[in-house]
Amino acid sequence: MSFFSTRGGSCVTASQAILNGLAPDGGLYVPAMFPPVSKEKLTSLAGMSYCERASAILRTYLEDFSIPEIDAALANAYGAEKFDAPEIAPLRRLDEQTYVMELFHGPTLAFKDMALQLLPHLITLSARKNSEEREISILVATSGDTGKAALEGFKDVPGTSCTVFYPLEGVSRVQELQMVTTGGSNTHVIGVRGNFDDAQTGVKRLFASQDFAERMHAMGKTLSSANSINFGRLVPQVVYYFSAYAELLRANRLAVGEPVNFVVPTGNFGNILAAYYARSMGLPVGKLICASNRNNVLTDFFEKGIYSTHRTFFKTTSPSMDILISSNLERLLFEAADRDGELIRVWMRQLQECGSYGVGDQRREWLAGVFYAGCANDLETGWEIKARFQQDRYLMDTHTAVGSRVLREYRQKTQDDTPTVIVSTASPYKFAGDVLAALEGREATEGMDAFACAERLEALSGVPVPRQVRQLRELPIRHHDATEADGMAQAVLHALGGA
Repeated sequence: MSFFSTRGGSCVTASQAILNGLAPDGGLYVPAMFPPVSKEKLTSLAGMSYCERASAILRTYLEDFSIPEIDAALANAYGAEKFDAPEIAPLRRLDEQTYVMELFHGPTLAFKDMALQLLPHLITLSARKNSEEREISILVATSGDTGKAALEGFKDVPGTSCTVFYPLEGVSRVQELQMVTTGGSNTHVIGVRGNFDDAQTGVKRLFASQDFAERMHAMGKTLSSANSINFGRLVPQVVYYFSAYAELLRANRLAVGEPVNFVVPTGNFGNILAAYYARSMGLPVGKLICASNRNNVLTDFFEKGIYSTHRTFFKTTSPSMDILISSNLERLLFEAADRDGELIRVWMRQLQECGSYGVGDQRREWLAGVFYAGCANDLETGWEIKARFQQDRYLMDTHTAVGSRVLREYRQKTQDDTPTVIVSTASPYKFAGDVLAALEGREATEGMDAFACAERLEALSGVPVPRQVRQLRELPIRHHDATEADGMAQAVLHALGGA
């Protein structure tokens, strides 16, 4: 399998795409084709474990990795000591036609663990395959969850370092504490005075800077990414959509070939893009429902065909979705543009220079055939948390509740009763204050820190506080660095001992 840049350049192997992270022309690597999965293979997945399903899917893309290498990496990534659910991504039934796929049973309580427990193994294998002897320096911009998951995945992995940038005052207190208390001799956490888009744009600039690459090379280091711009982050996410379908088959909730919808809380677009890739491989998907919070740039894009960042940026109760520049949308645009890299280059230049671009009515209609987009504000999100808990005794975090609320709207508008899986991206205890406020009112949280809110939420719901949250109270803060957005290069060099 070869991989190409969305902007028309490069032709690399899977290991080279994973090692490089970003293409030299600034584009994202995409596979030359989507390997087909037959109905027979879908049926066989129902009888497999999660790791076996992952192996069956990953080997179709990672052709320069051996099957034993893939299987060993999966065994290390998804072991019982890391995930507290044997199913890895368990499916919970809410009602006759609605399910929740829980992706928060890993070490950092967020869906990013599903890929970032595997990625370090893929990157170190890729380095060996390409005779790369320099240290692999991972740079990450996070809106809350990717950062801790990357830090946890790469912590003390030989031959690597991991530097995470996060927006100061733009993540929940638990998310911040998870990052700044991280141990390991090769981890670095740096707050950015700005929002996530500032951090993400800064990281992209570092990847595009020849001067920065030369300075890193002089230090014996080479850059790679753990954000979902890296195909090695994206392809493990494809797996859990197949796994959800396989679980429905196993439970006799579907017959093979019958469609299922997925609702995905969406910020940087990687998670729902993975669902689109699964659909392109043959997974019977009816509709992909893109759920946004008040930062509804994607909702407007799917409705109007125009992507515009000329809007107010809002801080919300679902901070991991507080994003205006959704990097992974570029991969979907590449498909919508019939893989015309020059057209993608034009659109991305317009986005950078003018803050917007339009794809035209024909492509907008094509997208509408696959996607539905909706949004929910903080008030609606709180209502949904309370409604789901009262109706189904199911406790949702704020991001999952955005998805659940948009699903209600979609069903009311379309009367589509296709079985639907809500993708649950985080534990409610990462946002305990906002979840508790949704159930008992904001006044119930006054004077309470994140840990007190978690204890009250446990007493109210009967859902235990995860040990990862309990432990945070006692862990020392190890990382204190902060920078302006235009100082990120110097901050990285300083963290890595080069300045």
